[in-house]
Amino acid sequence: MLRLTEIKLPLDHDPEAIAQAICQRLKIQPDELLEYQIFKRSYDARKKSNIYLVYIFDVRTTKDQALLKRFKKDPHVLPTPAMAYQMVAQAPENCATRPLVIGMGPCGMFAGLMLAKMGFRPIVLEQGKTVNERTKDTFNFWKKKGEFNPESNAQFGEGGAGTFSDGKLYSQVRDRQHYKRKVLEEFVEAGANPEILYIAKPHIGTFKLVGIVQNIRKTIESLGGEIRFQSKVKTLELENQQVKGVTLENGEFIPSSHVVLAMGHSARDTFQMLHDQGVYIEPKAFSVGFRIEHPQPLIDECRYGEFAGNKILGAADYKLVHHCQNGRSVYSFCMCPGGLVIGATSEEGKVVTNGMSQYSRNERNANAGIVVGITPEEDFPGHPLAGIELQRRLEARAFELGGRDYSAPGQLVGDFLAGRSSESLGQVKPSYAPGVKLTDLSTALPDYAIEAIREALPAFDKQIKGFAMADAMLTGVETRTSSPIRIKRGQDYQSINTQGLYPAGEGAGYAGGILSAAIDGVKVAEAIALNILQGE
Repeated sequence: MLRLTEIKLPLDHDPEAIAQAICQRLKIQPDELLEYQIFKRSYDARKKSNIYLVYIFDVRTTKDQALLKRFKKDPHVLPTPAMAYQMVAQAPENCATRPLVIGMGPCGMFAGLMLAKMGFRPIVLEQGKTVNERTKDTFNFWKKKGEFNPESNAQFGEGGAGTFSDGKLYSQVRDRQHYKRKVLEEFVEAGANPEILYIAKPHIGTFKLVGIVQNIRKTIESLGGEIRFQSKVKTLELENQQVKGVTLENGEFIPSSHVVLAMGHSARDTFQMLHDQGVYIEPKAFSVGFRIEHPQPLIDECRYGEFAGNKILGAADYKLVHHCQNGRSVYSFCMCPGGLVIGATSEEGKVVTNGMSQYSRNERNANAGIVVGITPEEDFPGHPLAGIELQRRLEARAFELGGRDYSAPGQLVGDFLAGRSSESLGQVKPSYAPGVKLTDLSTALPDYAIEAIREALPAFDKQIKGFAMADAMLTGVETRTSSPIRIKRGQDYQSINTQGLYPAGEGAGYAGGILSAAIDGVKVAEAIALNILQGE
């Protein structure tokens, strides 16, 4: 097949226009075009008066080889690369080795799935509940109909933190081996809309993710894997810094010489346990800040002009960055078009914000984290887990400012910039559940972060008119942008000082978001499979 790139069509083009554009580009007759598939569909909105779609097609014609020769100097007509995933290994019959996977978030889920598909019958240990039970606990907490459960919330439970998010499935991971495609194909097989295979910025949405996560679990179990919920690992069992298994909080010992650490960026007690047991951990940079909310129509108008509301474009997003005079960088993080700000704490007496969208992205507000980058060298030197303690201090302060009932502290942007406490809401109604208490956010973050955000908001307003509108809403605090630690591993994906231990995904410092975490899970599963076969 041939891969055609940079095929441009109007937003409202007819379905027949695709075949016509392909034939025109290749200078062939309609009967010479046998089939085509959309590999990617994006849009160019640099000129709001002329927004158009940009396609990449995989095409089969009656004369592919002749066309390749004719267009051999054209970078937009090339052979379609081989993208089919090939299993790197298959477990031998009656293989006694069963890998353990700690965590059932995107990384652990895909590590478990791929190990199961290769015949290794993994055991997946998740400290939280099933996705249905977890969703009930989390929504009850948000609606103030239930107590906060530190083991079942927006961070912990089947599906991981990504379940309560926008469900974005794109990343900047370099992917010459087409792992992204494999992950997306597995999501489609589990029930996701096939459009995620070709739209430029695919997302699933929270409610759809719930069913998809359940289907992946069923696949793992049907292939001989085992998933145990409410099974928290208390200790690693080591012998000469070689993994021999794990012991659960209930005292049960589960033997295994291959353990995947895929527990997510909020597993602070597990990080402490690993450090206490001598597993090498180093501190890592992350970011802190607030969530900001605007009316979604304002963002749509600024980004799309007269095309705002177009069904193909959907709710508009943005990506912003500003380099401040104090040396800090402020940027938008995890932007959720038409979404909600949610309570994402995993510990009692703490307040944490995050963003979430459904597939429709039709809520009234747009929200995003506005965060400041911080580093261990400059902001939390010393102990490898010092970043966690900084997070906890900021989250505890947010709990106090919010009234100590899990409401979040909030402030209007106009008041924040003017340095005065907010007394009443304006046009933008905050979406954060369990609730918002208006206050002064100037003590919610370190002074350098407040200074940087105050400088960045007017700068962002020059890119998106109205971004610094007085009635826009800030809610605090955003601290779980990425893991504050890295569990360092070698090229074999094993811990640099603990054999048989495979740190993976976002919690270990090797991913950021659903897609990159899932890809890392696939790669770790491959490494384990090859290692097991070498030892058989």
